[in-house]
Amino acid sequence: MTRLSMVARVALFATAAVAFVAPVMAENVIAEAEEASVSTMEAPKANWFYVRGGWGSAGSSIFDAGTGKMVGMVSTSRDSDLAIDPDGKFYYVAETMWSKVNRGTRMDFVSVYDSKSLKLITEIPTPGRLIVGGFTTNFVLSDDGKTAYDYNFDPASSVNIIDMAKRKFVRAIELPGCASLIVNPGVGFSALCADGTLATVAVKGATQEITRSAEFFDAAADPIYSNVAYDRKKKMAVLLSYTGQVRTVAMGAAPVVSAPFSIQEAGGMRAADVKPLDIAWYPGGMQPSALHRPSGTLWVLMHKGEYWSHKEGAEEIWGLDLAAKKLIKRIPVKGHPRNIEITQDDAAMIMVNGMENNATIIDSKTGEVKHEIENAGGGLISVVEPK
Repeated sequence: MTRLSMVARVALFATAAVAFVAPVMAENVIAEAEEASVSTMEAPKANWFYVRGGWGSAGSSIFDAGTGKMVGMVSTSRDSDLAIDPDGKFYYVAETMWSKVNRGTRMDFVSVYDSKSLKLITEIPTPGRLIVGGFTTNFVLSDDGKTAYDYNFDPASSVNIIDMAKRKFVRAIELPGCASLIVNPGVGFSALCADGTLATVAVKGATQEITRSAEFFDAAADPIYSNVAYDRKKKMAVLLSYTGQVRTVAMGAAPVVSAPFSIQEAGGMRAADVKPLDIAWYPGGMQPSALHRPSGTLWVLMHKGEYWSHKEGAEEIWGLDLAAKKLIKRIPVKGHPRNIEITQDDAAMIMVNGMENNATIIDSKTGEVKHEIENAGGGLISVVEPK
């Protein structure tokens, strides 16, 4: 038998087998009708991280610190600001769009999303907002979640007051020379000012009273980072300067600013200086510190360098006991991260990310890397704050 005839017989047998099997298979296939469904997720949890995606991202990704897995995404456009409803029912996004994508009629508003379905519920039009990313203090909520304060610069520094219960813009309050909003419960809000003071705005119906503290820092010599940490339960803000000076502020009608102390001296080193070519450990990054409110521990991204290296990524993460004014832990970190946050539960998991858009989740108690997440996003990180 020739090789050609053998191939032909095999092909014929295979064809016959297919012809025999095909009708049997067709009889056993049962078509199923497609059914549309919408999944829902849990309300915001204490062990979730919210990571802004920035350029080329559809929104802020939500990651579970325990598993390192993504569980959802809140729609946030570029340079928008995210706030989480204290009751866990909504996500609020202050954003700006144009009718022709990058031109045309400008539209500023606060978008309200259901936290479980992530569906858009409504939009609250506002007269303007500051279009700049990288600051957690541009858009903040009152402790009860009923009022939002949205920073604006059109044409001068001002703050939009938004009633989140009635879902309507109330009015704008001019605040020249000040930014970095801090919630001030029972009063209104406070803000850091370029003259080294803290402005406090007592909002009283249709009027307001603005007072200033005494000057307590030099904005030209040793500025304070804009991303201020705030503790709802203690009604306290924590301020960190470029050289590593730490201050706490007891919020109220007349906020009380503590005397500063050096994070380097808290670790048994000399305080960092502002002199040129003086090498020391300095804080750095866009979001350089995170407050674990239950334990009163401030976690800071630190690097070795000179003064004015305040945007540099970290080589280590330092844990500072605020009450004892003592450095309690140093954790080496890779990738020079520039943003840090920590979950507000007992697990106290740290997340850091940087310009490469990768994120790392670290156990703050042991320093162990628990998860490394590629393409997680390189923007600001938010967490659910305790009420």
